[in-house]
Amino acid sequence: MAVPTGKTSHKRKSTRRSANYTIEAPALTTCPNCGALTASHKACTTCGYYKGRQVVVKEDAKK
Repeated sequence: MAVPTGKTSHKRKSTRRSANYTIEAPALTTCPNCGALTASHKACTTCGYYKGRQVVVKEDAKK
């Protein structure tokens, strides 16, 4: 037979849930092409370059 669950205290519940709400700053690196801060392993949002080549064509660059 199933055993009734015991009461979970507020502290035990909060401690278990606290791991889901950790806030960390994203790791930012400088773009070697334009020098802007960008997330690691992502194309630069300013110039569209990734690993030395342009992978995203910006709207402003087309005009």
